[in-house]
Amino acid sequence: MSKLGSIGARLHRGEVSYDFIGKRKIWFAVSIALVVISLGSLLAKGLALGIEFKGGVEYQAKVKVTHNTVDDVTSAVKSTNAKDLGDPVVTTIGANQVRVQTKPLSQDDIVKVREAIGKEVGVPTDQVSNQQIGASWGSQIANKAILALIVFLILVFGVIWAYFREPKASMAAIIALIHDVFITVGVYALIGFDVTPATVIGVLTILGYSLYDTVVVFDKVRENTRGITGSNRYTYSDATNLAVNQTIVRSINTTLIALMPVGSILVVGTVVLGTGPLKDLSLALFVGIAVGAYSSIFIAPALLAMFKEREPGMQALSRRVLAKRAQAGVTAGTPVAAGAVAGAASAADTTRVQDRPKAASATAGVPTASSRPVRPTSGAGRPQPARKPRSKRGK
Repeated sequence: MSKLGSIGARLHRGEVSYDFIGKRKIWFAVSIALVVISLGSLLAKGLALGIEFKGGVEYQAKVKVTHNTVDDVTSAVKSTNAKDLGDPVVTTIGANQVRVQTKPLSQDDIVKVREAIGKEVGVPTDQVSNQQIGASWGSQIANKAILALIVFLILVFGVIWAYFREPKASMAAIIALIHDVFITVGVYALIGFDVTPATVIGVLTILGYSLYDTVVVFDKVRENTRGITGSNRYTYSDATNLAVNQTIVRSINTTLIALMPVGSILVVGTVVLGTGPLKDLSLALFVGIAVGAYSSIFIAPALLAMFKEREPGMQALSRRVLAKRAQAGVTAGTPVAAGAVAGAASAADTTRVQDRPKAASATAGVPTASSRPVRPTSGAGRPQPARKPRSKRGK
């Protein structure tokens, strides 16, 4: 068995554990910092909306891409002095195509820009394609994406509530999902990648991935906490921490396996192709999968434990468990592996039995049972009469 597999087996059995839930203030602080940075990026820089959302004209032409292609084409388009041209966005697609995006233009200005691009890259004007995209279409896409996100969150809340019969689990999962969305969008704002319909698809996809990982952890929590109030071995936080330790190796393995192909697509879409929906989709998936795994391990279970520990029944359980630990000599707040509390309690009980004073029969002047003569017994246990010596028999 590999070293990682051996560690995973010991974590699953509860022989070793890391106190994920006990250190939840650290994880919450990290998440709050990431969310604040994301919000700051959104407010300071905003999202670089693609032409699909803000409208405009897109031109494409075949050209042998060089280091000066972007600058040369940009200068050629600006030299047309088209009305409301603004700053054109020029990017390359692979090694043999250039793409130009401008604001909405009149038909005459569109022809001027096509001619300028064709002249610069050395192709006829009719080989420079153009496509007009209205801003209203982009706003419809944005509104439908927001509506889809809201409907998704509502359905997730209801499904988790129905499956776990626990609204607090739904609340923890929804907060973790919103956390993932904020950080993913913040990364887009920070890096400056264009937000396109492919980005929206990627964001909705990572929500499902993050939710899947969270449900797996919550299912293990439910298994560990079944009938927990009838025992004094674990608090709810202890059982939740054990569930995270039991599933963490699986979460790491699935996350790494998912990130490797997505990372390859991201490199190909960014370095080789330069632009396009492949890059937009892969970035959202890469960031979302990583953040979703983080929230499933560090955020969602900690939130669930925090919500549940506020219930009166769980607070009473915590008091009983802490009292038993103090009696057994286990330090309060120490992450306890499976059976450790019971083992400590058993050892304490054995010690108490060994230290009990002897019974009154062992006091001075009173013979104990072991010091009294024992009459021989038959196999059935009936006492037998004492027999005379052979020399005195018959007298």
